[in-house]
Amino acid sequence: MKEKGLFVNVGKDLSAGLVVFLVALPLCLGISLASGAPLFAGLIAGVTGGLVVSWLSGSHLSVSGPAAGLTVIVLNGITQLGSYEVFLLAVVICGVLQIALGYLKAGIIGLYFPSSVIKGMLAAIGLILILKQIPHFLGADEDFLGDMDFFQPDGRNTFSEIAYAFSNKLQVGSLIVGIVSLTILVLWDRPFMQRIKVFKLIPGALIAVLVSIGLNLLFQNSMPVFTIADTHLVQLPDITSAAALLNELRFPDWSAFTNPDVYVIGATLAIVASLESLLSVEAVDKLDPHKRRTPNNRELKAQGVGNMVSGLIGGIPLTAVIVRSSANLNAGAQSKMSSFFHGVFLLLSILFLTSVLRLVPLAALAAVLLVVGFKLTKPALYKTQWKLGLDQFLPFIITIVAILFTDLLKGISIGLVVGVFYILKANYKSPYFFKRDSSNGQETIHIKLSENVTFLNKASVALTLEHLPENSDVVIDGSQSTYIDYDVLEAIENFKTVAKEKDIRLTLRDIPSVSTIDMH
Repeated sequence: MKEKGLFVNVGKDLSAGLVVFLVALPLCLGISLASGAPLFAGLIAGVTGGLVVSWLSGSHLSVSGPAAGLTVIVLNGITQLGSYEVFLLAVVICGVLQIALGYLKAGIIGLYFPSSVIKGMLAAIGLILILKQIPHFLGADEDFLGDMDFFQPDGRNTFSEIAYAFSNKLQVGSLIVGIVSLTILVLWDRPFMQRIKVFKLIPGALIAVLVSIGLNLLFQNSMPVFTIADTHLVQLPDITSAAALLNELRFPDWSAFTNPDVYVIGATLAIVASLESLLSVEAVDKLDPHKRRTPNNRELKAQGVGNMVSGLIGGIPLTAVIVRSSANLNAGAQSKMSSFFHGVFLLLSILFLTSVLRLVPLAALAAVLLVVGFKLTKPALYKTQWKLGLDQFLPFIITIVAILFTDLLKGISIGLVVGVFYILKANYKSPYFFKRDSSNGQETIHIKLSENVTFLNKASVALTLEHLPENSDVVIDGSQSTYIDYDVLEAIENFKTVAKEKDIRLTLRDIPSVSTIDMH
């Protein structure tokens, strides 16, 4: 889909943008709360991601905003620098560094993550969404961060939070709202519903949210015992005028420009935020039914501009975020207009809709995320990866487990190590073609090197040469090779001495001499 066709699917994008807005609103607030930043800072980052990054990015479906993966860095950064205003300067520096990384073409690193690890990341996020949203679904968790980490800021972990929800704090009103909302969402996607034109135009998430508001109002007036507590409703700052809005804005403290800690934290944010963004757009590209590719260097520049703008007007750092991006895709988004619309809705909610949004139960939003989570971690995905073999399944499943019990970046790093192991193993097996020839009455061993023989193949070549039988004829042929690494040539050179001692008659064809290379 070309960018000149952005407005072709405006209806679908508007609908998807509304769904993403409903998912993004509590996450923006919760992430800023967990980061130790002003509550309004998360909304600023969300609006910036929608209104600024969406236009600059080359991604069609990814959504940018405050990321749970940055909460610890933000919290420690604010504490270390002594004030939020000084931290905002670090966010601006983060943006400048990301733009520089984009011009240095550092975005290519995003292409080096194995497919099995990316799919594992998506499946893990799906599982985490389901596990993390159960307490909100039950009305038992007042911290609606929905973070990715196993260990939570409140001292509990993913599983103990669920146990706590069932044993102590379950709210029947929230449970009823959650079940009704989930039922609406599941039925809305059924073919018999989608055949009705009006149901195709209206997102199920909007209906679920409106029904949940109506139910809670009914509880308040007719069945007070089921009324959902205010702590389990969306909470927004009270913005009643332009002056109140300006009063919520914070600005960087430029006097801290000479503080070296500002640059250290800015660089840390730039590295982590860039990795999260590249991983997110790579994952979304894999889910995109049109199989469009995001230009990674352009993405880094867009994220950099977004962080500069966010830092300049008081927002926390942002990245491309997989949860909101997945919700966007599952809601039927067709272009970057959906991300832009989500930013518009966030801005409008700040200016005009705070009184209405404060009526939305978190259980209804949890139901939306439960559906998104299931679509990311469907049983069919596990079955497909298993059929591909252990070299694909093990990195996939290990990435899932690692992300579940640590956090996003650590889990991906562990999965990447396993994936690289299998890549090295594959390289180990295929640096040459081995053939025994007895056509002339004497057995000759032919070793024909492949087109590219790298240092990764050194171990395989060296071990093969070491185990060649004594008193044999051996031909090592490099005529088909365009590149033979120096380490491999050195191993062959060393084998010349061994061959004489083992009475091996060695013939080299088109193999450069190490001594010749050393002279140059």
